[in-house]
Amino acid sequence: MPFRLPDLPFAADALAPHMSAETLEFHHGKHHKAYVEKTNALVAEKGLEGAPLSAVIRTAAQRGEKGLFNNSGQLWNHSFFWQCLAPAGGPRPTGRLAALIEEGFGSTDTMLEQFKAEAVNHFASGWAWLILDGGALKIISLHDGDTPVAHEGMQPLLTLDVWEHAYYIDYRNARPRFVDAVVDNLINWDFVAQNLDGNGVSRADQQG
Repeated sequence: MPFRLPDLPFAADALAPHMSAETLEFHHGKHHKAYVEKTNALVAEKGLEGAPLSAVIRTAAQRGEKGLFNNSGQLWNHSFFWQCLAPAGGPRPTGRLAALIEEGFGSTDTMLEQFKAEAVNHFASGWAWLILDGGALKIISLHDGDTPVAHEGMQPLLTLDVWEHAYYIDYRNARPRFVDAVVDNLINWDFVAQNLDGNGVSRADQQG
């Protein structure tokens, strides 16, 4: 069974005005769909039919197959990203997540400012990530289609897409405005907290 384009977990206009339905039409309906189609074609070419998406990503990384790695990584990254968003955002971090944030950054506000800075200052295309690594929270960025799935010990909690196709329709080249709008208004903190169980990779995985 080929990989599929997952449905958005909200209506296409639900994130407006911070992220428009037109952006989602292109970002999800065209860019994400293209990664699905290219991954399926390359999986068939490489004889990896039936493997889970996470296994395809790791195998492509081990083999140095950049085309397959970038497309399968982007398929997974986007599937995870949509779940990081919610129309009205969610309550500020509480419980274990809040405790880890305070331990690692001093406060939620400090962590969010560092996350924004990572996203804004990332050079060229890629993703900003909040991960759990060795029991501690870390903020990192990965280039192009790279993904925590391919890195031992990285447990993904939250991501923000900073490829231009994520924001150009709504914000043109003003990445900082996009980052502020999403981080301040659309983060699904319940999903972020859920990923502390170490099963974040599985939440965007698919069986091939």
